[in-house]
Amino acid sequence: MIILAATPIGNLKDASVRLVEALSTVTVIAAEDTRVTQRLLAALGIENRPRLIALHDHNEREKSIELVELARETDVLVLSDAGMPTVSDPGFHLVDTAAAAGVTVTALPGPSAVLTALAVSGLPTDRFTFEGFLPRKSGERVSTFTELRDERRTMVFFESPNRLAASLGDMAAVFGAERRVVVCRELTKFYEEVKRGSAAELAEWAASGVKGEICIVVAGAEKRVSDLPSGVAEVLALVAAGERLKDAAAVVSEGTGLGKRELYQAALEAKPAGPGKPGKQGGSASQPAR
Repeated sequence: MIILAATPIGNLKDASVRLVEALSTVTVIAAEDTRVTQRLLAALGIENRPRLIALHDHNEREKSIELVELARETDVLVLSDAGMPTVSDPGFHLVDTAAAAGVTVTALPGPSAVLTALAVSGLPTDRFTFEGFLPRKSGERVSTFTELRDERRTMVFFESPNRLAASLGDMAAVFGAERRVVVCRELTKFYEEVKRGSAAELAEWAASGVKGEICIVVAGAEKRVSDLPSGVAEVLALVAAGERLKDAAAVVSEGTGLGKRELYQAALEAKPAGPGKPGKQGGSASQPAR
């Protein structure tokens, strides 16, 4: 079978008994980085020397078939560098291939940066969404945040420490300066830090430089109370920023509770006419002098 195994995200003592047993007996390990796996084996004092096969973002599709065929004959243990495979790490295509081939897939649960950050954040945990790593470029991040602006569930992101301040700044610009944010740094490690505040406050804090592995947890949007004219103004603002009218109406509808069709039609009627085009009253944009 295919066995997905969670590995420590910082503290070696978080290695489960089941993980140690599997590492001590398995004959094949598919590892995101074989060097990291070799260091893990040494750190845990494991003398077993299994066959190590690299499984990473660049070769997962081609390696999946080979690993699934191996798993018909022996257990294949799948490891990412830290945490649970398939969660922003290699493993998804392997599991998909194994399921299609009728090969059993199981997991050894354990450390997870996503769930650890969510648990210590102090933000609502009953409904949440994991959005993975943020885009590197500011324009793409702004687009991502715009799509999520009215998301009411708590959101969890991964980010590089080098881009943290810029990402928090973009977040403050799109979500609003007062949106509640929690930055979790170096979880389970000696220098673990959980910093809470508004998006603007944490952007200012991060500007001086931050190191380590970063998770960002963001409060979901509150449902806005808005009348139709205000909703139409929001729709037109999104259109002016480059959104299609239909998409803008859907975004504002989700955030305000106003009807999508009602917003669309009202915004269509209120949208300024282009040069030489009829205005909303239906007359000519310019009339000859009489």
